[in-house]
Amino acid sequence: MASTLKTGILLGALSAVLILLGGYFGGQGGIIIAFGFAVVMNVGSYWFSDKVVLRMYRAQEVGQEHPLYRITARLAQKGGLPMPKVYIIPDMSPNAFATGRNPSHAAVAATEGLLRMLPEAELEGVIAHELAHVKHRDILISTVAATVAAAIMMLANMAQFAAIFGGSSRDDRDGRSPLAMIAMALLAPIAAMLIQAAISRQREFAADRGGAELVGSPTGLASALRHIEAGVKQIPLDANPATAHMFIMNPFSGAGMANLFRTHPPTEERIRALMERRS
Repeated sequence: MASTLKTGILLGALSAVLILLGGYFGGQGGIIIAFGFAVVMNVGSYWFSDKVVLRMYRAQEVGQEHPLYRITARLAQKGGLPMPKVYIIPDMSPNAFATGRNPSHAAVAATEGLLRMLPEAELEGVIAHELAHVKHRDILISTVAATVAAAIMMLANMAQFAAIFGGSSRDDRDGRSPLAMIAMALLAPIAAMLIQAAISRQREFAADRGGAELVGSPTGLASALRHIEAGVKQIPLDANPATAHMFIMNPFSGAGMANLFRTHPPTEERIRALMERRS
C-alpha cells in the first residue's frame, strides 16, 4: 500500500511538471497538443510491447516440458494469475523480464545464462518477482509515466525552439526572458527523467516484496539478486537502453551522476529490504 501511494505521488509530481511547463509556455492548448502526441506514441508501444521486446531479444517460446514453464505455471496458479507465455532469450548474461499489456496477455522471459546460473529456489524467486510485475500492472504504470515524460520532452523542445527563434519582444512584454525560457526547458526534462526513474525503482521494490510473498520466503530472491548482479558484471547483456527498466537487474552499470537516473535500486538495498521482511 505504501509503495502504491509513493508511486501515485510520483506520477502526480510528473503530471505537475507537465502542467507547469505547459502553462508557462503554451497554456492549456500546449499541454493538450504535447500530451496528445505522447499518447499516440506510447499507446502503440503499450499495446504491442510484448511482441516488439520479445522479437528484439530473439526470445523463443517454450512449452510445458521445459522446467521454466513448469516453475512459472506453478507460481502463476499459486498467485491466481492467468498462465503467461514463457520465453528463453539466447544470451549468457543472467537476466529476466516480464511484459504484456495486462495479466491475460503477459509473457515472462529469462536468459539462458540465468537458467544455467541459478538453482531452482533462486529461479523461483526471480519468476515470482516477474509475476508480481504482471499482477501489479507495472507495464501500464511505466507506460503512463513514459507518456507524461514524453509530453514534457516535446514541450521542452518546442520551448527551446521558440526561445531561440521566436519573437523575443513578446517574451519581454510578458516578463519572460529567452534565457529563463531555455533554462526551464532544460530543467523540466531532467526533472521528468528523475521522477520517471524513481517510479521505476518503487515498482522494483514492490515486485521484490510481491515475489517474496508469492514464494513464501525472501531468501531465494535475495540470493538470486546477488548472483545476478555479479553475473551481469561479468557478462554484460547487449540490451537496448529503452528496455533496461524491464529487466530484474539493470543490464547497465552507472556511477556518480548516472545513479540519479537508475531505473533499479542498488542491489544491496533490495536485499536488505527483502530480509527485513523475513519473519
